[in-house]
Amino acid sequence: MTRVGIGYDVHGFGGEGPVILGGVEIPHEQGLVGHSDGDVLLHAIMDAMLGAAALKDIGHQFPDTDVRFAGADSARLFAEVRAMVEAEGLRVGNLDCVVITERPRMAKYVDRIRGRLAELLELDVGAVGVKAKTNEGFGYIGEGEAIAAWAAVVLVAAET
Repeated sequence: MTRVGIGYDVHGFGGEGPVILGGVEIPHEQGLVGHSDGDVLLHAIMDAMLGAAALKDIGHQFPDTDVRFAGADSARLFAEVRAMVEAEGLRVGNLDCVVITERPRMAKYVDRIRGRLAELLELDVGAVGVKAKTNEGFGYIGEGEAIAAWAAVVLVAAET
């Protein structure tokens, strides 16, 4: 059995930095606004995982009206989503994602993010793709007001 899921998220800048992407702190003058820590990349990946497992999205799993998730570490929420997926008899086979931002510049952080995602998923780093793109100055992302992320995951049957 193989299942594919896609996820998307976007968060605007606000408050003090750093920016957290894929569980990695990246120095920046502003952080991302969110009910949790605003890790737009982990949020997109979680939605991709939940979608591939035919489970409800992160807004349902961790509603922003629930004070338990205020300021939450997205890596902790990610572990919960991973457990939900594994309870369905599935695991992530591979992951590919894109971070879209004008700033901070991402090139020097991509390998660290790949490593952290591989660690969180207990995957070989070769099964994790992370790309960084700009929005070429267009729209709210291009004007430096937000960061967006897309993710695609392949879920496979977990070994028993």
